[in-house]
Amino acid sequence: MTAPIEVLLIDDHRMFSDALELLLRGEDGLAMIGAAGSAEDALEMCTERCPNVVLMDIDLPGIDGIQATRRVKKLCPEAQVVIITAYQDRRVMARAIDAGASGFVPKTQAFEHLLEIINRAAAGEKVLPSTGIFRSLPDRPELSHRRSEAERLLRTLTSREIQVLAAVAHGKATLEIARLLGITPFTVQTHVKNILSKLGVHSKLEAAALALRFGLIQIPPGDQRDLRDGGDFRKRS
Repeated sequence: MTAPIEVLLIDDHRMFSDALELLLRGEDGLAMIGAAGSAEDALEMCTERCPNVVLMDIDLPGIDGIQATRRVKKLCPEAQVVIITAYQDRRVMARAIDAGASGFVPKTQAFEHLLEIINRAAAGEKVLPSTGIFRSLPDRPELSHRRSEAERLLRTLTSREIQVLAAVAHGKATLEIARLLGITPFTVQTHVKNILSKLGVHSKLEAAALALRFGLIQIPPGDQRDLRDGGDFRKRS
């Protein structure tokens, strides 16, 4: 007899989560090991028992779904993370794949389609829908163009903007960045605004992720050296 697929659901929309959990518990071949409303709760569950498939919302309180995916994969390397999302943003999907996601399913899809994706993911298959915004995302020929474009955009950053981006990636707040770099908080905010505009992103996290993803900026683990010299952020020549 085949062992059931053990599933963990992470979604902070209580009504959606409760309804989906009820449906999943009624399915033969599946075993719900729990549902969590935050990444922190889910990660605690994963330290006790690794699921086969994690259904992960992107927009979570505290740690978001991208970072949660990365942490789940570190705790449970064999777990397959399927993103359940209302977002139609190619960049968000690319970040999720970089974090280790195995597939995606829009929240508008029928329950039967979700079941199919759970089974395919559990079998080790990358589940990328063949139509719409998700089509062959990690394998498209345009990826090399995207890298070139990212490199071009990152080269437009000034040395001071790189310092600010370094501090952001280290998790520094505006006031702390101002103190470290010897500038005013308003100047820090201006630099951040310019960085987002130059890179065409909407948040500081996206800016840091873009630089890190393409290897243009690096942070050695645990390195706490003074960021006034640019830290370990550096542009590729």
